[in-house]
Amino acid sequence: MGPQAAAQGLTGPGPLSPARPTAAEAPFSLTRVPEAGASSPGGRTPGPGTATPDRPSYQASLRADADGSRWTGRQTVSFRNAARTPLRSVDLRLWGNGADGCGGPGQPSPVRVSRVSGGTPGAPAVGCTALRITLPAPLPHGARASVSFDVSIAVPHRIHRFGRDGAYRFLGNALPVLSVRDAQGPHLDPDVGFGESFLTLTGDFRVVLDHPAALVVPATGTTTRRTGSPGRAVTTSVAHGVRDFAWAAGPFRSRTVTTPGGVRLNAFWTRTTPSEGVALDLRDAVASVDDFGRRFGRYPYGELDLVMSDHLDGFGSMEFPGLVLLWTEPEGSAVVHEIAHQWFYGIVGNDQFASPWLDESFAQYANQLYYGEETTTCREDHGDWPSATASPTRSMGYYANGHRSEYVQVVYLRGSCALHDPERVLGAPAMARMLRGYVRDHWLGVATTADFRRAAQAATVRDLGPFWTEHRIG
Repeated sequence: MGPQAAAQGLTGPGPLSPARPTAAEAPFSLTRVPEAGASSPGGRTPGPGTATPDRPSYQASLRADADGSRWTGRQTVSFRNAARTPLRSVDLRLWGNGADGCGGPGQPSPVRVSRVSGGTPGAPAVGCTALRITLPAPLPHGARASVSFDVSIAVPHRIHRFGRDGAYRFLGNALPVLSVRDAQGPHLDPDVGFGESFLTLTGDFRVVLDHPAALVVPATGTTTRRTGSPGRAVTTSVAHGVRDFAWAAGPFRSRTVTTPGGVRLNAFWTRTTPSEGVALDLRDAVASVDDFGRRFGRYPYGELDLVMSDHLDGFGSMEFPGLVLLWTEPEGSAVVHEIAHQWFYGIVGNDQFASPWLDESFAQYANQLYYGEETTTCREDHGDWPSATASPTRSMGYYANGHRSEYVQVVYLRGSCALHDPERVLGAPAMARMLRGYVRDHWLGVATTADFRRAAQAATVRDLGPFWTEHRIG
């Protein structure tokens, strides 16, 4: 997410209480639903080799109504148990319910799951963003299983990453995905209404979308379109090694270009999006995809969709695997920052609830590198720490519980400063080599603050301990 969007916040629950909480939920605290024999809550990131279920494969076939406001169909999720202990259940995250919770009479949750096979569903939890499915028998280490279910997705009436803009529909975080659990238990954090709370492992998606032929449907992955039944078309999207799947639908205008480095960029924009902004976004997208590929490792997905609208000013911009949603005005958008997220959270994953700086600070740092911004005085430019407890490594729970005003200054601005400063210590070439190695070592995996600190320290004989203290990198 771009810093403007973070500063404005997303449409959703306020910072002090979740949407329609259940009686058992504490505001924005870590929610864990332990299994028998699970250890008590402790650390907040998956340990090496313990994150499960892994190697997920998602198959979905959905049919849209007349204008793309409602999608219904069937989804199957296959997975492996990577843990040494038997896996007795899995958790689906229905992040599309984050702003609406469990709904109410006559207004159900936007994303609903029913007719589950391959397991027994429990009651929806965490504001109806989590659904536990108990497997028919414990799944041994290394074995695979799958669950299938009907899914119904109703696009909310709001301009949002999961919402509407006139005749256009945006379906970010709408498709159910598997949650992660590790030695500390399931990671079932809430949606706090701004920023992100996601932690997912990379997997493969094949999503078939049956829709009216008048709708253009950009989506994560490589897409093909064919004629369907009379008046309809079928868009099939295939993606490998991604953490989520997003799509949009509407009478978009479009253009496709290929970068000098060979990445296919598909631009889609609404009829009111200014042509100057579209041109600027395309120019910066072409240059930044190749630039980041040289800096951090080649973009692995072949193509990237840019979905643009000038009506997203109350929301901003948002990154998804292989697709970025952009608030585009005549002077362009946060396209470079959102494309940087393809590497930081997309390729190098992190627990976005526990460590938002590992994607937002890194994406802002990459954005500043691309534009050649002067950063030698960034600490002075951003002022003193806003509080004694402020730190880039704080969780979204900290920011949601009384510290929201610190979020942009600390995570985006102070956090990116904490990356520019070691560049002055190590030198630009050594910093570039270190970051490229950091990305390589965690390619399509999940990194932690400790991982980054180790990578940085390994790049120099100088003790970086005082540096971490100065920047409050715990």
